[in-house]
This record gives sequence, structure tokens and C-alpha cells, in this order.
Amino acid sequence: MQAGDAWAYLIIWEFRPKAGMERMFEQTYGPGGIWAEFFRRGEGYVRTELTHDANDPGRYLTLDFWISRESYEQFRDNNLVEYGEIDQLCEEMTQAEVEIGRFERLKS
Repeated sequence: MQAGDAWAYLIIWEFRPKAGMERMFEQTYGPGGIWAEFFRRGEGYVRTELTHDANDPGRYLTLDFWISRESYEQFRDNNLVEYGEIDQLCEEMTQAEVEIGRFERLKS
């Protein structure tokens, strides 16, 4: 297993950026964006991926990978104020935001 595959917890969000804000959204929510930079400070953060729906150009998914549910929850609890500030800052770019779910990786 490669280092990038060493995850056990995945959070998926669906977003619909406002018209004309797609580029800014991609930069903000992608692997080099403000969210990924914020998460990188967390022990147990693995990576963020941003995907674009090939059949629905207005739909994006973010995938945030962590080594465990506990590592994510501890990071979020310890940084709740900044988490909220970043979330509020980014709201102007999106018309819809829905948490698809939180997933635990099955062991093989």
C-alpha cells in the first residue's frame, strides 16, 4: 500500500458552484486550495481530491481522506472556529452544498 492509500476514513461532499465561479471554486476546493491547506495541518490527514461530473457540468465532489474517523473529528473539534470561518468565506462561491456521506474503508 502506498502512503496515499493509507486511509481509513473518507468524507464526500457534493457542490454546485455559482455560475461564473467555477474556476475560483476549483482552485479553492482542489488539492492545493484553502481547505486542503487547512487540513494538512491535521495529524492523520491524507489528501483531498476534487472531481467533476462528466455528465453534469455544474456538479463537483470533494473527497477528503483521513487515516481514521478519530483523527478527522479531533482535528475538526480542535479547529472548529477556523473551520467555520473558512466555510463561511467559501459560501459565496456555491449555490448548493450537500454532505454525501462519511465512509469507513473495509479491510481486505
